[in-house]
Amino acid sequence: MPQFDKSLVWFRRDLRVFDNAALHHALKNSRAVFCVFVFDTDILQPLREAGLTADRRVEFIHASIMALDTALRKLGGGLIVRHGSALPEISSLASELDVNAVFTNRDYEPQAVTRDNAVKATLAKNGCIWHSYKDQVIFETDEILSLSAKPFSVFTPYKNAWMKRLAAADGEFFLKPYPISSYASRLATIPPENAVPIPSLSELGFTQTNLSELKIPTGIAGAEELLEDFMPRIGGYDTTRNFPAVKGPSYLSVHLRFGTISIRTLARNAYQAMRQGIEGSGASVWLSELVWRDFYFMILHHHPHVAQRAFKPDYDAIQWETGAPAEAAFQAWCDGRTGYPLVDAAMLQINQTGYMHNRLRMVVASFLIKDLGIDWRWGEAYFAAQLNDFDLSANNGGWQWAASSGCDAQPYFRIFNPITQSEKFDSEGKFIRRYLPQLAKLSNKAIHAPWLADADTLADAGIKLGVDYPRPLIQHDEARKQTLARYAVVKKVTEE
Repeated sequence: MPQFDKSLVWFRRDLRVFDNAALHHALKNSRAVFCVFVFDTDILQPLREAGLTADRRVEFIHASIMALDTALRKLGGGLIVRHGSALPEISSLASELDVNAVFTNRDYEPQAVTRDNAVKATLAKNGCIWHSYKDQVIFETDEILSLSAKPFSVFTPYKNAWMKRLAAADGEFFLKPYPISSYASRLATIPPENAVPIPSLSELGFTQTNLSELKIPTGIAGAEELLEDFMPRIGGYDTTRNFPAVKGPSYLSVHLRFGTISIRTLARNAYQAMRQGIEGSGASVWLSELVWRDFYFMILHHHPHVAQRAFKPDYDAIQWETGAPAEAAFQAWCDGRTGYPLVDAAMLQINQTGYMHNRLRMVVASFLIKDLGIDWRWGEAYFAAQLNDFDLSANNGGWQWAASSGCDAQPYFRIFNPITQSEKFDSEGKFIRRYLPQLAKLSNKAIHAPWLADADTLADAGIKLGVDYPRPLIQHDEARKQTLARYAVVKKVTEE
């Protein structure tokens, strides 16, 4: 017997009708269920004020919201869309609809937790009950702990415990989808007074981007399309994922970020592929990447200071480059003008598409931090503004890994050589040529470090260094020495 007469489901990072925990529980426990999405001005206004009105993420969300509304209408309901600050919008809508409860899926980012606590408190004053559910991770917060009941800070033992718990339930309990269709008749149609058209991008204060030109599929159907395309390739993922010119990744990260597909669906596909013995170890490596995602969510929950400072406090003692020279070097890095082709091609990729290959994320982060000596937080913030799939916990975890300041990070003396990385993972220069066509005529050998080519080679390729392509900002060997000296303060503090 339904517990509530009327309920409201608040969609946020879960823009789908299938396998949605909050929607499932609301339908199962209510006679009538309304659905809402809020274009939150507390999130959007800072983007507009920063002049970022052509934001691919907003356009992706907008397209996915349109698709979500269509899917809900096919099931007999619909999506109420509001544009404003989430706190007053949700509380006022709950009052207008006279609902008994608000259902939603948990968001673990610090600002979201603060927001949700405020909404919960406001609803409680009006006698409306708040229900939140785990949906964007397989295991959350305190579900995976060490034998001493403490959160892990090293990935491998965390992963081992994660996999052990999954296997103990044969994977079925934690990965099974939440049924929706069997309860869909309880979806309520939108009342006429709330049936306001979904605002256009321009009404939200944003403009169209090159999202359609990039052929990035949006919404639930887009996620399904990418998954179907990836599964036949999953067996070789462990190898192909390292080469940016090869179709190796799943390209599902933006869909996972906004929940147009569930983490359970992805983990279930990987887990089943492992158990079926699909040739290659790609499935297990891909599942491991999903475990990393849970790991970073857990770290952010237990150590919220990582959003501002190093996970390892000793690393806050590092003296980064500052002043005009550092700012100029950072801008060159942002613009793809460092003089190192693989680094520059990667930065042009993120600037032009909002996507960057995972191997290249490590290369450019290492270059910014350990070649240019620039604070990792500068790079983290730039990625936050540019990445379609930006996720605070994963982005922070990745940058602190590169800076050696995070949990289970690479040792501070491990410094990627951008030339050897280029030679190894883009040996034929295909990726570099895609984003740096001015270097296209260089040989596969010369393209990785143009400044090392002789004058005739450069002339034959029609390249004049400093004009057609910049000279390197810094010599890697010299930068390595400076980095080891810079990080010596960490070793000193640790020894003391």
